[in-house]
Amino acid sequence: MSTSLEDTKTSAIRYGEREIGDSDHRPTKTAAAARHAQFELGEYNDSPRDEEMDESTDAYGSVPADKRDMMRMGKEQELRRVFRQVSLLSFTAILMATWEFVLMACTQGLVDGGRGGLFWSYIWVMIGYGFIIASLAEMSSMAPTCGGQYHWVSEFAPPSCQKFLSYITGWVSTLSWQAGNASGGFLCGTLIQSLIVIKNPDYAAPGWQGTLLVFPVMLVCVVFNIWLNHWLPSMQNAVMVLHIAGFLAIMIVFWVLSPHVPAKEVFLDLQNDGGWQTTGLALMIGQVSAVGFLGASDAAAHMSEEVKDAGLSVPRAMWWTYIVNGLLGLIMLVSFLFAMPSVDDAINDPTGYPMMYAFQQAMPMTGTIVLAVLMMVLLMAGNISYQASTARQTYAFARDRGFPGSRWLGYVSPKLMIPVNSVIFSAVFTIILSLINIGSSAAFNAIISLGAVAQMGTYAISITCVLYRRLTAPHLLPKPRWSLGRWGVLVNILGLLFAWEAFFWCFWPNAQPVTVDNFNWAPVMFVAVVVGALITYFVQGRRVYNGPVVIVQGRQEES
Repeated sequence: MSTSLEDTKTSAIRYGEREIGDSDHRPTKTAAAARHAQFELGEYNDSPRDEEMDESTDAYGSVPADKRDMMRMGKEQELRRVFRQVSLLSFTAILMATWEFVLMACTQGLVDGGRGGLFWSYIWVMIGYGFIIASLAEMSSMAPTCGGQYHWVSEFAPPSCQKFLSYITGWVSTLSWQAGNASGGFLCGTLIQSLIVIKNPDYAAPGWQGTLLVFPVMLVCVVFNIWLNHWLPSMQNAVMVLHIAGFLAIMIVFWVLSPHVPAKEVFLDLQNDGGWQTTGLALMIGQVSAVGFLGASDAAAHMSEEVKDAGLSVPRAMWWTYIVNGLLGLIMLVSFLFAMPSVDDAINDPTGYPMMYAFQQAMPMTGTIVLAVLMMVLLMAGNISYQASTARQTYAFARDRGFPGSRWLGYVSPKLMIPVNSVIFSAVFTIILSLINIGSSAAFNAIISLGAVAQMGTYAISITCVLYRRLTAPHLLPKPRWSLGRWGVLVNILGLLFAWEAFFWCFWPNAQPVTVDNFNWAPVMFVAVVVGALITYFVQGRRVYNGPVVIVQGRQEES
């Protein structure tokens, strides 16, 4: 016997009421099915303006726009949406730590380019990277999921290759975040060692001690990401104040207390201390430092399922964090270059950090230690955020059965509403990677360098896919609330060109002649990851992994 449309609607909603009614319990698949029926029958408003005005939330903190996005993607809400626009901006800004990394990770740019080379490479990298961020921000508005790049590849790639491409992208993206997580913990450890060197110049800073210092760093990250997770937005807002205050404090030191070199040396002094055939080649290799300064703005996308009104809040956070952090980084870079009397002495400083050299030129030991501790606190807060994004990326790919042991990795605690196992796994994985440093610092640095290479690779693939979809079937693109409009094709093309350009130069060694110590192992590591992903795909993945697009509404028939 047939039923009317209204009867079907009423039945579906009533069927889910028993599951939806108690706000203290997670919605079950029955409830999700009921909401799916509401979506299909038009109860959810498709007007972005009305969605922005409707602030009503459910037990997870989702607004109607969030529910609509999750249903369109076929995902069940499992995580609590604790982030708002301001706290997400703080979260992403602290994680990016652009001005902090300008001071801590500038060695390669100074070796291959000098003051002027580092300045101009920062300018063009900021412009080029901006096209990537704009492209990613629009995709995060189309599909606000913590899966990020691999989900976008699955949804926008040609149907014939979406499964394979998204699987490889998921592996590479997840491992790039895991490698970045390891680098953050290791930087904290070595920064502590640099403080010891300042107090005791005879201290040799052995690698095994730096590795051991990673353990407490990861413990703090786990505690904050599991038991104090509900305080994370408030903590990040508080640290954001410190982020700005620290910037101003160091700027005052550089402007008022430091000796200054002439402007000509800052903007026009190009150096080729890496031994390359031409200064131009050295500049292209040295730009990798600037790429590192401005990376990880897409962290906001991996927190999408914990953000209220994610389809609008996430792209805004990605874009404006990039702009603000980029400008702060530029101001800090120029000030730092003026306050550096000797590039060679800065590169060869016993602490291993050129910023320590600059601090010591301006202040006595006590002041240098205070600023270094400030940097360490900010870096620690950034590690907590990075751990959160890394765990969400891992959880999302496991939820789509992209990893062996996906059931365990994709587990979400019903009480805490966070992916506990992915958080623990990410911390343990970082500790295991850091142990490599005991045997070979070159091997560990290779793993760290894998992060930038892999990240650029996933950016390039995802932008290629959305550009393909934009040119061949634009009607299948979800309507974004943060849109590039008519500039979409141009922005995607420019972002794609820069992503491949940066990807290429990330493979080059820092200097020549190339030795085991300065060899860039990133190409070897990247190929190893891709080969590992291919083996896993053909052994297991192709049987259990289908790609997120198979449950995206309106796209099932393509897959």
